[in-house]
Amino acid sequence: MEHSDDKKDLHRRDWIAGLDRGLAILEVFDRERPQLTATEVGRATGLTRSAARRYLLTLEHLGYLFSDGKQFGLTPRVLKIGWSYFDSAALPGLLRPYLQRITASTGESVYASVLDGRDVVFIARNVSNRIMASAFALGARTPAQLAVAGIMLLSFLDRDALQAWLDRVTLVPSSVHTILDKSLLLREIEQARGRGYAVLEQQQQVGVRGVCVPLLNRDGKVVAALSVSMPMVKESGEDAIARVLPVLQETANNLIAVL
Repeated sequence: MEHSDDKKDLHRRDWIAGLDRGLAILEVFDRERPQLTATEVGRATGLTRSAARRYLLTLEHLGYLFSDGKQFGLTPRVLKIGWSYFDSAALPGLLRPYLQRITASTGESVYASVLDGRDVVFIARNVSNRIMASAFALGARTPAQLAVAGIMLLSFLDRDALQAWLDRVTLVPSSVHTILDKSLLLREIEQARGRGYAVLEQQQQVGVRGVCVPLLNRDGKVVAALSVSMPMVKESGEDAIARVLPVLQETANNLIAVL
């Protein structure tokens, strides 16, 4: 389910530091930092400027970066790495018809997500005809604490792992309602653990509600989260839960046999 921030032990002879650093450099670029200098990359990764520059030039030569002579940025070639997951992993394709049936039954957009470090990653989706600014693209990432799927998946961490996650995460406001108190966030996670489903309102965007259930395999291990995202304008929380939760739960129960 999760790629932890803490690296598992690996024998020294099997560790390729250059690969680790090259991938770390690719991960530095994001929406806030679309183009960076070698100095900025070095600062972000702990490399010297000269070492960062060599990695950047190598990645440029391989086609993963472009440069204007001073700054570097990602090229579309990096998408090949990410989309290879969707081409090779069985789970997204297996879930697709189930998601389509949920949308047909509820009229809402539905997503399957996994936890990856501090983020939730959307690995499958079926979007309703209703236009919503909150719709997530396939492969999109969002901070776990802002997504109902994140709250659901975090509830399956053991106490020590959850506390370690809380210690690492920085809570940044995304809407006027975003929870910025870690004790309140922990309460949301514990409530989801206790009732077996999660509900989250207006954490990433005002006027949007999410309802989520876990997807468990035959061994009882969580493999993903199944969530519905909907506007809050015409429906109370109680009515929304009564309408979509049974559909999500029935789908999750049907999937146990095939996960």
